[in-house]
Amino acid sequence: GIASVVAGHPLDTVKTRLQAGQGYGNTLKCVLTVYRNESVAGFFKGMSFPLASIGIYSSVVFGVYSNTLRFLSQLRHGDAAAAPSLSDMTVASLVAGVLSVGIGTPVELVKIRLQMQTQPYTKESVKIKSTVPGSPVYRGPIHCFRTILQKEGIAGVYRGNVAMLLRDVPGYYAYFIPYTMFCDWITPDGSISPNASSIWVAGGVAGAVSWAVCTPMDVVKSRLQADGVYLNQYKGTLDCMLQSYQNEGVKVFFRGLMVNTLRGFPSSAAMFLGYELSLKAMKRCQTETSP
Repeated sequence: GIASVVAGHPLDTVKTRLQAGQGYGNTLKCVLTVYRNESVAGFFKGMSFPLASIGIYSSVVFGVYSNTLRFLSQLRHGDAAAAPSLSDMTVASLVAGVLSVGIGTPVELVKIRLQMQTQPYTKESVKIKSTVPGSPVYRGPIHCFRTILQKEGIAGVYRGNVAMLLRDVPGYYAYFIPYTMFCDWITPDGSISPNASSIWVAGGVAGAVSWAVCTPMDVVKSRLQADGVYLNQYKGTLDCMLQSYQNEGVKVFFRGLMVNTLRGFPSSAAMFLGYELSLKAMKRCQTETSP
């Protein structure tokens, strides 16, 4: 999980600015604007909180997925180690997507608020919330979380959870299944497990496919969670979708598609590689220490 954050966060910042910010234009212009105004550090805004919490989040997602597969294999075939079917992987992906929202929503909220707090706000007739647009609102992730909790309550902490649910349920389906299928396809015949390069490529392809699939709802989630730094524009997920469509047309739901897909490859490649290599290392340690 930590590997995926380090590999993908700079492009994640660009993606969030494109989806929820104003005046950034295309991907290249956004990159140049962030660098010009905030230097390299601007691309790493909001990274500390996901970095600190991603271990728990990734453990939940991968743990729930793997254990659901084992449970279904035991239930269907009487053997937890039996090869899972496509329907088993589908159910496990959906369960992982649903349960991940409970932990992932507050993490994503804090990350996006920190990423968006210094972007200029040009909307007229907006009553600013005790700060000047473009100046920092939060001192850090803990202050951000505490401020949201104090001002908006638990509902504020889980702002965007419906949009995240609609993003992650199909997103994890398009994440785990392509990884498994592609990994099996490129693993040489006779090999017990895929090698590091196979894992890296399969994980990268799965990440790119997954983010391409869930970009429309990712746009909605980003806008909902960024909403609240200076003003509250959206009443909920449906209202956000309607306002975005009315103001910018259907193309708004594909903002950040290219950067999302590009970011998905290195981020997911690092995630799966770290996951598989960690498992192998722990299993090797258990084998060596067993009497």
